[in-house]
Amino acid sequence: MERTIQKSVPVSGGSWVNVDVYGTPDLPGLLILPGVMSDARSWAAVARSVNAWPSVTVVNRRGRRPSGPLTAEYSIGVEVDDLVQVLSAIPEPVSIFGWSYGSLITLLAADEHPVEHLIAYEPVIPPFARHALSDLKEAAAQSDRGRSVEIVNLDISGFSVEHVDILRADAKQWEALCELAEPLYDELSALDAAHLPDVLAGNVERVDLIIGQHNRSVEPYGTSFDRISRRIPNARVHQLDGNGHLAHIESPGQLGRVIDATVASV
Repeated sequence: MERTIQKSVPVSGGSWVNVDVYGTPDLPGLLILPGVMSDARSWAAVARSVNAWPSVTVVNRRGRRPSGPLTAEYSIGVEVDDLVQVLSAIPEPVSIFGWSYGSLITLLAADEHPVEHLIAYEPVIPPFARHALSDLKEAAAQSDRGRSVEIVNLDISGFSVEHVDILRADAKQWEALCELAEPLYDELSALDAAHLPDVLAGNVERVDLIIGQHNRSVEPYGTSFDRISRRIPNARVHQLDGNGHLAHIESPGQLGRVIDATVASV
């Protein structure tokens, strides 16, 4: 399906959140909430590949253009409030999908806003990335976005130096990653400061958790997935074969089919 409209939703602190809507905008469908180092544009290919809902709404969280700034009050609670504001401004989605940090936000928001069906791809949970916060803080203080991109790829995600060199070789891609890295320290600090209940999404009718095959029980995403899975005892777990954390970039069509399958498997 193709993008049909873009909408701006006012949120706290004078900021705002843009949403891209694909398909039929007045019909409730699927909402996608990206995580760090990601924006609505990064998820366009996945949105276009999803077929199980008549519409797909992709949220461009605050801190990434053309949405507004994080603001001084920023916290994961602010992110939860933003999502609730978005849910109040669009036709009530049948399902909500979150990726990484976005998954944790959706799980927490489900305690405040009724959700019928929640899908989470490799949600992260403290102490994820705690060891890298001091380096990220220094990079942010020096406005060294390139260093932040290196830290998130090498020290947090565990990718190789060769992987980073390939990213850097594409000047346009590297520039986009540097822009997405601007709010990185604040976002991961907010994640680290989050206080989570022992049970997540307890009021959600159906929860589907997805993990990439390459991350099964592997630091940092697989072990974080295992820790959060224990807080959602009734969740159904799906594996995305041949993929890791960046499936929305590397295999968007395959990821779209797995998201569709969560409906077919009801």
